Amino acid sequence: MPKRKSAPAEEPEGEPARRRSVRLQKPEDATPKPGDAGARKRVKATKKEAPEPEAEEPAAAKKAAPAKSKTTKAAEDATTTNGTAAPEGEPGQRNYWLLKAEPESRLENGVDVKFSIDDLAARTEPEPWDGIRAYAARNNLRAMKKGELAFFYHSNCKEPGIVGTMEIVREHTPDLSAHNPAAPYYDPKSSPSDPKWSVVHVKFRSKFPAPVTLKQLREMGGAGGPLANMQMLKQSRLSVSRVSEGEWEAVLKVMEGK
Repeated sequence: MPKRKSAPAEEPEGEPARRRSVRLQKPEDATPKPGDAGARKRVKATKKEAPEPEAEEPAAAKKAAPAKSKTTKAAEDATTTNGTAAPEGEPGQRNYWLLKAEPESRLENGVDVKFSIDDLAARTEPEPWDGIRAYAARNNLRAMKKGELAFFYHSNCKEPGIVGTMEIVREHTPDLSAHNPAAPYYDPKSSPSDPKWSVVHVKFRSKFPAPVTLKQLREMGGAGGPLANMQMLKQSRLSVSRVSEGEWEAVLKVMEGK
């Protein structure tokens, strides 16, 4: 069974209650108004797993979207809180990423969605990072390029934090788990002929000797700190986020000092 790599439940360490509140985001696509010079369709922004505030679909798709239960909403990732797209990487710089997964057992639709850094290390084939059901997180998946690196973040556990690294080995393809009624995050409105959700494939690169904890990340994210603009800290419910080159190096430096 496919396992969703996500962070649907609230993280410990004093994070404010937020997982159950759902705010709609502005649609990611907009149709040009009649008469606009050079009007044309906009390309979808490359910008979630969203329990949390869910982004709206384009108007055409939204019309047929069914109402979601609280359970489903709580299992999804948060999109951005202000309707903006995820920040683009710096020109000429390599993109890095952070992806969250739950290392402890939790059932969703009768399926255990547990997935840890050790589970990834045990894989002999590239692992699909499936189950993403929010637009901001999905668009970040779609922006990933083969060969880019990502942090593996343990979420919804006693000590959340970055525990290792992985590599993107296959760029985005349709997430087929969305079409399987027995899957944890089945979406009846995503059809095989017009899939809404995407998946990338990753492989294990390294496991840290000790986690770089959420507490440490927050300390580094203070005013003037190396992680002051880190997307994961600013949008704490987003399960797939960008990491700048400077942020990547700052985290590795902390890891090397452990």
